[in-house]
Amino acid sequence: MTAVVEDQVLEKAEQILEYEFKDRELLKRALIHASLADARLDSNERLEFLGDAILGMIVCENLFSRFEELLEGELTKIKSSVVSRNVCAKIARQIGLDELMQLGKGLSSRDSLPSSVAAAVYESVIGALFLDAGLERTREFILRDMEPRITHAARSGHQYNFKSVLQQSAQQQFNSTPQYLVLDEQGPDHAKCFEVAVALGERRFPSSWGPSKKNAEQAAALEALVELGYAERGENGNVHIIPEVMNGTVDGK
Repeated sequence: MTAVVEDQVLEKAEQILEYEFKDRELLKRALIHASLADARLDSNERLEFLGDAILGMIVCENLFSRFEELLEGELTKIKSSVVSRNVCAKIARQIGLDELMQLGKGLSSRDSLPSSVAAAVYESVIGALFLDAGLERTREFILRDMEPRITHAARSGHQYNFKSVLQQSAQQQFNSTPQYLVLDEQGPDHAKCFEVAVALGERRFPSSWGPSKKNAEQAAALEALVELGYAERGENGNVHIIPEVMNGTVDGK
């Protein structure tokens, strides 16, 4: 490999990782972009491939262990929101890995460094760390920055289908199926907004507006869940479904 990675760059990378490599050649390769390497096999691309798989596995394992009440589809939505090129690039920039990437002349400007390149160095370093330090040390490094994002994604409620949660809860607790009532619609045909409310037996819950019937129904289902005490809104607008609802153990109200 003709590309040279200075010792001070490697030392900085080890400080970020909080780990001293036994085989520094792995770390060097993780920091060399294909634009600088004589051959692509000398670049970080293979380590990126490995790191991407390790990252996904560790995040999935964390989700599986932490959120026993969530179904596969809900876990997948959380994973997709945190294991993305955009998130990997953000982490690389926050911890300073992007500044250590060794680039060819065509990519010499750090200010315009593509997100794909920043994400790649994060994943390639994960691959190198896994090969040198093993799974447990790699898990510590990944979850150091990923776990807060996983927690935020789970608390945001975006992974939940509120209509599905409400239907499950209503059938278990009230032996009834929610009805979605369209109360109003406004706007031209190509840009209508709809007002929808949930009715459960004789009880009607606060209505919600949405740019489509589907969106309005989801928002109305959330209003019903909050009213029933099956969901909570945080001060920042995040939504949290009460775990017992998903387990089917909440008492009817």
